[in-house]
Amino acid sequence: MSQNELFRGQPFARIQFVVQAYLRSPSCPPNYSPLHQMLRWIDVLKFAVNGNPEPDRKVAKTEEEWQALLTEEQFRVTRLRGTERPFSSEMCELFEPGKYKCICCGTQLFDSGEKFDSGTGWPSFTQPIKENAVAYHKDESNGRSRIETVCNTCRAHLGHVFPDGPEPSKLRFCINAVALEKVESTEAKITFGGGCFWCTEAIFQRIKGVISVQSGYSGGDVVNPTYREVCSGRTGHAEVIEVTYDPDAVTYEDIIRVHLGTHDPTTLNRQGGDQGTQYRSVIFYRNDEEKQTALDLTKEYEAALGQPIVTQITPFVAFFPAEAEHQNYFNDNADQNSYCGVVIEPKLAKFRAAFPQFLSE
Repeated sequence: MSQNELFRGQPFARIQFVVQAYLRSPSCPPNYSPLHQMLRWIDVLKFAVNGNPEPDRKVAKTEEEWQALLTEEQFRVTRLRGTERPFSSEMCELFEPGKYKCICCGTQLFDSGEKFDSGTGWPSFTQPIKENAVAYHKDESNGRSRIETVCNTCRAHLGHVFPDGPEPSKLRFCINAVALEKVESTEAKITFGGGCFWCTEAIFQRIKGVISVQSGYSGGDVVNPTYREVCSGRTGHAEVIEVTYDPDAVTYEDIIRVHLGTHDPTTLNRQGGDQGTQYRSVIFYRNDEEKQTALDLTKEYEAALGQPIVTQITPFVAFFPAEAEHQNYFNDNADQNSYCGVVIEPKLAKFRAAFPQFLSE
């Protein structure tokens, strides 16, 4: 009997079969978890079948309390699992920087950086803002088999998620605009690499105006690579950090200056004893203005140093967070790993001496 015959009329039995088969397959990484990774369709299915991650908080109200807080349309969509008419909201056409939060409880759900024009008439995103912001449930209503998305904090119905989005996640979160409220934000992101991300993370965590720093991988061909895979040099990825910052407190140009001034941008695929393409000097730009700024600054540093700058300046495609043990590494391991004292501490001292105006301490 074929799988199609076996699962005819039981679409979610097929989903469960696929999930369990993947978890047993050689392609599934050891101790696999979608947390701290870019979500893919298999991850969504895993959550829908095996249970969702715990939210940061929970909000529960009676139906009467929700009715008092929401408009009639908001209540119909979010609490009664309704669907708004396509192309009924201007939100589909808004791509300015900002966050999108749940209209019911205010939990942040999506970032404008993950928003794209799907042409469907509903706001569409490729990823949630956090792994545990959205929950996933099997939905067999209206004679169709789909994956429903709900706010993991208050269980508000948001919409559905489909495996037909853009690369690399291939996800399309199709969300009712009435379920969202946009919050303006001046936050910006920048992604770059210059050797071991333990070092670069430690430096940029100490810059005023920096909101957060996350270590990870970018520039390669593998989705959700592991540290071991990147260290093999076969994924094409570089060790990088993604910096979220406040442009009113520190500029893109400031951050690039610190980046070029705290590693050696003249050595190809090497920083000190760390050698390989994963340690290359690279800047990933998100728009033409960032590209031009990076080009101008590398030319400036090249003239000052009297040596060719080998820093790659390339378009940003995707950032894949590194494993949890690589996050906040210096702060958590300064007294436990000699690498911190021998390699990272001197880099921090050089940073403090060269850029005292940017110190947050």
